[in-house]
Amino acid sequence: MKAVLDFLKGKVFYLATVDGDQPHVRPLGLVFEYEGAICLGTGNFKDMYKQIVKNPKVEITCVDAQNNTLRVTAKAVRCTSEASQKKVFDVSPGLSGRYAVGDGRLEVLRLEDVRAYVQGMDNSRKVLI
Repeated sequence: MKAVLDFLKGKVFYLATVDGDQPHVRPLGLVFEYEGAICLGTGNFKDMYKQIVKNPKVEITCVDAQNNTLRVTAKAVRCTSEASQKKVFDVSPGLSGRYAVGDGRLEVLRLEDVRAYVQGMDNSRKVLI
């Protein structure tokens, strides 16, 4: 888990969801560890959240400065609580202008059944989880 978080932190990464038979990809930057799991935050009014509720299978990809590609598959599970929402603001204080603890809009998603690997430009593959 630590290797995945280290790879993602401070970078824009892309999360894919599915709406029916149509995939959707969007850039994210908020990722953090909470209670031993990789977590993301989002608004429950967003299409991304609604798609995850219907189908919790997600994929994440990110490229580092050496063009190594991280690929993550997981199941995103709601773990919203006052404590998990507070963690969002510890990690990303700038979100306090959009959300608040207990506002009924901010959701925290824990990644479960995580599989992750990094693939190099030489087609090498290192399994992280």
